[in-house]
Amino acid sequence: MHLIIDAHQDLAYNMLNFGRDYRRAAAQTRRLEEDTPAPERNGQTMLGWEDYQRGQVAVVFAVIYLTPKAHQKHNWDQVTYASPAEAYALHHTQVDMYHRLCDENPTFFRLIKTRAEFARHWQEWQSAPAFIPPAPASPEEGAAVPPRVTHPVGLILLMEGLEGIRRPQDLEEWQRAGVRLAGPVWAGGRFCGGTLAPGGFTREGYELLEVMAALGITLDISHMNEVSCRQALDVYPGTIVATHANARALLKDPPNERHLSDLVIRRLIERGGVIGVIPCNSFLEIGWKSGDDRRRVTLQTLAAHIDHICQIAGDAQHVAIGSDFDGGFGYPAVPLELDTIADLQKLVAVLAERGYTEEDIDRIMNGNWRRLLQAAEQGILPA
Repeated sequence: MHLIIDAHQDLAYNMLNFGRDYRRAAAQTRRLEEDTPAPERNGQTMLGWEDYQRGQVAVVFAVIYLTPKAHQKHNWDQVTYASPAEAYALHHTQVDMYHRLCDENPTFFRLIKTRAEFARHWQEWQSAPAFIPPAPASPEEGAAVPPRVTHPVGLILLMEGLEGIRRPQDLEEWQRAGVRLAGPVWAGGRFCGGTLAPGGFTREGYELLEVMAALGITLDISHMNEVSCRQALDVYPGTIVATHANARALLKDPPNERHLSDLVIRRLIERGGVIGVIPCNSFLEIGWKSGDDRRRVTLQTLAAHIDHICQIAGDAQHVAIGSDFDGGFGYPAVPLELDTIADLQKLVAVLAERGYTEEDIDRIMNGNWRRLLQAAEQGILPA
């Protein structure tokens, strides 16, 4: 099994909105939520600590996300803001939540802020892969039980939408708190155009990019529209990635510019960036909705997006995983073979069938993100 780095999970948002406890297994959370509105609102959870262990998910980019009040679709969504002051407070709530989660549960989760911390964490997972023995159907007395091996899951903080910063210079405060990647926009905002808003970078947005570059914060273009993506690629001198986006060319009649055009993919590759693909059915087949035949979307569908990016690049060095699990969707709105995040390991066989080598597959599952996490220059983490 290959170790996995997943570049996008909205853990704090789910902890606040639905009270999800990611120290539990996904199956336990699902049982607890059976008679609640949570599965209807956000899908059945794909995430849980045991599932991370079984799936060899060693590192997760833990997201700080808020819904703009103007785009709030449901009253149950309480992680919303109507002003920068409200966003600032909620951003702090989520950052504090991640710090407490790691500080109070060091055997479950570990905050990673530096390359040295990442190196120690990665070595721990590499030297002894996680293993939780399955419960035997009929245990025999004296039967040997393989030893249980577990590790903390590493969390690297990613800010999605920066409306909570009062002025660009205040981003230094969030960097000190552990934020290592940031996307200026979600739907739209004062910095640049986004998924639901036209236009490019504003004057304040360009100032924000200057501050981000000076601080060494990695720029995530996932929710930028086409104009904003191109402008960012023109001017941003630091590391640029798309933590969770698919190939727009493979989507029939997409309703917006949420996913990446081939031009943006090509330019991101030229900059040495990495794109995390999303195993979400409605992001793999436009118009797919809950209740539709799950057989219509499989891991082959996801692999087609991986392959598309690799064909543009000419290699497998610029595509990876950014699951966005529990980020507005969950089971069953995922490819047919998936039940929890542990099942991402099934992608290995699918890629092998398409002719990808073990080295290629390892890059896709972890190596491409790991390259940027370990890089001394143009990397995600400071020394």
